[in-house]
Amino acid sequence: MLRIGDIQMKNRVVLAPMAGVCNPAFRLIAKEFGTGLVCAEMVSDKAILHGNKRTMEMLFVDEREKPLSLQIVGGDRESLVEAAKVVDKQTNADIIDINMGCPVPKVTKCDAGARWLLDPNKIYEMVSSVVDAVDKPVTVKMRIGWDDEHVYAVENAQAVERAGGKAVSVHGRTREQQYTGKANWDIIRDVKNNVNIPVIGNGDVFSPEDAQRMLDTTGVDGVMIGRGALGNPWMLYRTIQYLQNGELLGDPAPREKMEVAILHLDRLIALKNEAVAVREMRKHLAWYLKGLPGGARVKDAIMEETGRDRMVTILETYISSLENEAEGAPTPSASENHAIAEEIVH
Repeated sequence: MLRIGDIQMKNRVVLAPMAGVCNPAFRLIAKEFGTGLVCAEMVSDKAILHGNKRTMEMLFVDEREKPLSLQIVGGDRESLVEAAKVVDKQTNADIIDINMGCPVPKVTKCDAGARWLLDPNKIYEMVSSVVDAVDKPVTVKMRIGWDDEHVYAVENAQAVERAGGKAVSVHGRTREQQYTGKANWDIIRDVKNNVNIPVIGNGDVFSPEDAQRMLDTTGVDGVMIGRGALGNPWMLYRTIQYLQNGELLGDPAPREKMEVAILHLDRLIALKNEAVAVREMRKHLAWYLKGLPGGARVKDAIMEETGRDRMVTILETYISSLENEAEGAPTPSASENHAIAEEIVH
């Protein structure tokens, strides 16, 4: 099993810290699907120190989510350390993760995120300063390099280890790649072979078989799943089952998917006001609907809605129509088909 410092996970599956996704509503669902470790979305060190309401809400941890890793990002040593102290003393997160993989220009221009990948010495300096200032275990999430000409994954991971970091997560792409091309698992394997701290592999894990293949290919201690879990927390549970007993479970029924989507929506509303939650939920529903018959049309309808009840009605009408079709109900006439579509969309 995966162990980071004195924090023991119940399995080797980790939910990646995705910005705009990994708030308590989705993290709790991921935990309920069995995920060993969930990671909160990235928070800026300076935003933490400013203490604005929205940022402090992002630091909230539901006890049911634990163990949880809370990720911070920054390019200035002093502010990064002070922000880490806030997370250490004022939150009930279990792990403090430092982001050095974010490829977004507004982050890298501030000498933060993936910018660190160019300088192992800075990594050592920054990580050791944070480690010395906090009690919680410190980890780092990084990419393999800045671009094809600047791949220092092994050196960077070794710097994390020397600095006292308790684990490193490695996304097998460079900053230049963003999310294009193929993740380089060979470099992840090189990292694993050259450090003694736990290594968590990330990149191109979209099925339980992918997760097993990553473990077999790289020898990593854990598998981090990001985009593969969007609108699909079943991917997390199915992966856990496959890794533990070789059982490959099927996909969920459409009704089950929509029930979890509605739960997700209601938890977002509990965290935020309804208008904000509904706007945020639109992208999640697009992911939940992906691959379902007629899902694209329902997604278009959802994008126009501003209220919870109407959004739920659209989903329930859609699922009922799918179930009626599956049960062999009489095929609607052209005019009835149009009426059903109008009911869903309008």
